[in-house]
Amino acid sequence: MKKQEASMKLEQLRVLDAIVTQGSFRKASEVLYKSQPALSQAIKSLEEETGLTLLSRESYRPVLTPAGKAYYRQARGLLDQVQALKELAGKLSASQEAEVRLSVSATCPLGNLLSVIGELKEAYPATDIRLMSDAMGGSAERLMAGEVDFIIATMDGLSTEAVHASPYTAVNIIPVAHPGYGPASSRKRLSNAEMRPYVQVVVAGTGQGQYDQSRDVVPESLRWTVSDFAAKKEIVLARMGWGGLPEHLIARELEAGELVTLDLKGYPIRRSQLHLVRRREGALGVVAHELWERLSTN
Repeated sequence: MKKQEASMKLEQLRVLDAIVTQGSFRKASEVLYKSQPALSQAIKSLEEETGLTLLSRESYRPVLTPAGKAYYRQARGLLDQVQALKELAGKLSASQEAEVRLSVSATCPLGNLLSVIGELKEAYPATDIRLMSDAMGGSAERLMAGEVDFIIATMDGLSTEAVHASPYTAVNIIPVAHPGYGPASSRKRLSNAEMRPYVQVVVAGTGQGQYDQSRDVVPESLRWTVSDFAAKKEIVLARMGWGGLPEHLIARELEAGELVTLDLKGYPIRRSQLHLVRRREGALGVVAHELWERLSTN
């Protein structure tokens, strides 16, 4: 009986965590594959057992009460400890997994990543490593949908309560154009209004917009949307538009004068911080954990 009570209490904490990280009973029910009435009953039982009102129901979305915030901090720590024990048990007992799935932001330089993956492929030849490239929130959507083990992307739209994150690298996104394309000849800083007649080339997001990370789009401007940065770069080099590109993809062209940096009021050079990110819930396999550790220390 005591084991059942302990198990039920842990499940109640998982329900509370899902509601807090997902922001609603509906989304929590989808993540936990439980009905909303079942979640409501779990929270009601937890509140009765603790004698605390953990969630305020006064607003449209459930919000932690002051007592709920203090209780949740401790609960989150306990859930992290339980997860760490699961991962340790998995590593001690499991053989290498059949597949590791990793989604990487399209802005991420791949040199170091590919080197580490190559080393792991030699050490674990039976494991298939699937590397996907996503843009504008696509990586975050894959992660939260459970489609990948972890991602390398920005933290935009992701809750620190729902994920573990470790800084990976920073990338400069630079607005550029061919020196023969209209705005490149200007000797002054250009406003959004002055940039509207020129075609801005943008990369389409690979997700459904749930974690929208689109930035630096000039409003009401002419626009050409492409599927990847390689196509975007070719269009800009062909004098058919301008756009922001990761510095490591255009370093040679900038040095050779084939592309020039634009001085724009509405689109300054932006430093984008990329992180290694994985969900708190769900253990990494042997190879995925090894890949995470190696990338964390590189």
